[in-house]
Amino acid sequence: MLLKNINLHLHPVIWPAHNVLAFTSTRYHPSTELAPNKTPNIKFSKYSAFNLGDHVGDDHQCVMKNRASLLDFLPLSTRIQWFEQVHGVDVAQITCYSEKPVTADAAITSEKNIALAMMTADCLPIVLSSKYGDEIAAIHGGWRPLVGNIIANTVNQMQCSNEDIFAWLGPCIGADKFEVGDDVKDQFVKQSKIFEHAFNEKKNSKKSETPKQPRKYLADLALIAKLQLNQLGIKNIDHLSHCTFTREREYFSYRRDGQTGRMATIICRT
Repeated sequence: MLLKNINLHLHPVIWPAHNVLAFTSTRYHPSTELAPNKTPNIKFSKYSAFNLGDHVGDDHQCVMKNRASLLDFLPLSTRIQWFEQVHGVDVAQITCYSEKPVTADAAITSEKNIALAMMTADCLPIVLSSKYGDEIAAIHGGWRPLVGNIIANTVNQMQCSNEDIFAWLGPCIGADKFEVGDDVKDQFVKQSKIFEHAFNEKKNSKKSETPKQPRKYLADLALIAKLQLNQLGIKNIDHLSHCTFTREREYFSYRRDGQTGRMATIICRT
């Protein structure tokens, strides 16, 4: 499997899985000559040059043009299956392309010429493939889908054995920026004490005489996903550990900016 960023700075990873192509986009257009470390004076709009989200208030024609440009990086005759992501736990089995987005936060296919695309702007994109590349999956790993066991829901519907699955985790909000409350932590820890390792209590920077405030934690989405994958017997895991919140020049971030664009992580058979 080849994983890469769509910009001038590619991050290729060769996996034992065969006949699979996957990549994650940035806020840079793939054909641009701009590079994050060489454009210190560039000013980004809230959508910037390469927004792929059609639900965030951007110009629809621009979004469709951006989406169409991704086809240049995929095998001939490949179509991209887009999804209406609702932070749920439904897994779609894709046997044919649908022009209408499929409502699901994870998808599986064994079909050639269909690429699965999951959009993110802080949530964790996850792609899976079988050892032989004859089955692929894509997952939108927000905290709600993760606590709802969307990874297990997906893996349990794949035909290959768990030990033959390879996983790749893409850029997401980092473990020192994703603030959550007791309610989020408790939902994970009730499932297993092992998830305690993915939450660090945030210390107040100033003392206060007001009544005790609810505890806040910094959550590690990628670690949660890795722990869940390990519980399923999946050990072959790679991770592009870029923080979408702090790497403003490369990635959209909903937590940082509010209204903003979306990246896409795409996987297909070749």
